[in-house]
Amino acid sequence: MQNRYSRQQLFNSIGQAGQQSIQQKHVLIIGAGALGSASAEALVRAGVGKLTLIDRDYVEWSNLQRQQLYTEQDAQEKLPKVIAAKTRLQSINKEVDIHVAIMDACTESLLPLLVGVDVMVDATDNFDVRFVMNDLAQKHRIPWVYGSCVGSYGATYTIVPGTTPCLHCLLKVMPHTGMTCDTVGIISPTVQIVAAYQVAEVLKLLVGDEKALRKSYLTFDVWQNQHYEINVEKIRQEDCPSCGSKPIYPYLSYENQTKLEILCGRDAVQIRPPKPIYYQLEQLANQLRPYGEIQKNPYLLSCQAEDYRIVIFQDGRVVIHGIQDIQKAKSIYYRLLG
Repeated sequence: MQNRYSRQQLFNSIGQAGQQSIQQKHVLIIGAGALGSASAEALVRAGVGKLTLIDRDYVEWSNLQRQQLYTEQDAQEKLPKVIAAKTRLQSINKEVDIHVAIMDACTESLLPLLVGVDVMVDATDNFDVRFVMNDLAQKHRIPWVYGSCVGSYGATYTIVPGTTPCLHCLLKVMPHTGMTCDTVGIISPTVQIVAAYQVAEVLKLLVGDEKALRKSYLTFDVWQNQHYEINVEKIRQEDCPSCGSKPIYPYLSYENQTKLEILCGRDAVQIRPPKPIYYQLEQLANQLRPYGEIQKNPYLLSCQAEDYRIVIFQDGRVVIHGIQDIQKAKSIYYRLLG
């Protein structure tokens, strides 16, 4: 046990002082899927002092291909991901203080968890949550590391309030390509590369080596052997509503959140994004075709799956027929539309 972190301490940029710093810090990971499980294991092995992990989902068989903390037993029992993750993580390093929560990530649920957090890690699967994370990070001055992956493509960027552009600066409007792991798939090397970059940035923050942080927005396609770094240092906007001189943190307000409502008498849930989203319906039809029969006209697309029918309107409004459970509707929405 005494030489547990010896190889990490031999790395000059961490050393003994850096290791002591890591063991005193608190990291919050939002999402316990592919990126979340990879980052959590790496940080626990590195000896982070406290780790908080939140997720709303349970382990399914399709997770096992890339979500490294989980087992067949977890999938058979449909264990909540954070419960299965905590058991595994504690068996790796019992010295780490691990806290987990089975919950949906939103402004109200995340706010109490920010106390004492030194770094946040994005391991979520949708931009609604990422923009909430971004505004909370700016308001409470907590650095965070963005990460996303789908297919063989990945991206990551480190956001330090007061220093770097924020996510709102980078993405003026929420990107909605319709591509998700459920529609176009994902390979595990993509996950591991994004997680490796994220954890490296987290370790730099935990030891206080901000000069070593990567300044660029990094993207890659591991299958096509492509790697790009985009210099974004100068795109920080003075009038940005999230990180500018007069921030209003727009994504913490109700009007900028995705709205869900049960449609009375119709056995359906309607989902309205905070701003219109104009999908390419033909592209979306190709991505959703494996899920069921597709019908399309110039105004909307309908996909009849086995247990439900999802109707997507040209402006981004979605109605999911055959269910009245808002949480289930939300899960379907993000899994299919990102």
